[in-house]
Amino acid sequence: MSPRCFLGHGASGTAASMAPFVAGLRARGIDAVAIDLPRRKAEDALPAFHQVVPSAVDVAIGGHSYGGRVASLAAAEPEAQYAGLVLFSYPLHPPGSPERTDARIAHWPAIRCPVLLLSGESDPFARIDLLRTAVARLANAELVTYPRLGHTLKPVLDDALDRAAAFLSGLAVD
Repeated sequence: MSPRCFLGHGASGTAASMAPFVAGLRARGIDAVAIDLPRRKAEDALPAFHQVVPSAVDVAIGGHSYGGRVASLAAAEPEAQYAGLVLFSYPLHPPGSPERTDARIAHWPAIRCPVLLLSGESDPFARIDLLRTAVARLANAELVTYPRLGHTLKPVLDDALDRAAAFLSGLAVD
């Protein structure tokens, strides 16, 4: 059995904006649900995240952009027990501020679960050379990139969801 997957939305979205991801994963046999997150600093959203997402070995987490960052912070917590982490368009740094990358990934070495990152190669929130280097800070990670795409995966959503479903299915839990 695959883990249940909880997905957070981007900074300007809501759980409703994750509907294509949830529907796509469900169509691929993954029990997925979108969650609403407060609009504030990712670190400050963790209490709201924990109110709706259990930390358990049969739970995977992730999200698009801001939602993925919140999920990654939860996965890095010492007591975290998640099966896996799926990061769609991780916001490695604010646009035009690549020098802020280290602050956005300082917690990555503490993430113990497997991680799948899916990102556009022209994403202004994740300079591709920095992202490729940063992935080495994760103990068990796979990076999938899409040429000519920015901070959205909509043009390749079917492929991204195929890959996410295969990753999540490979995290078989009892």
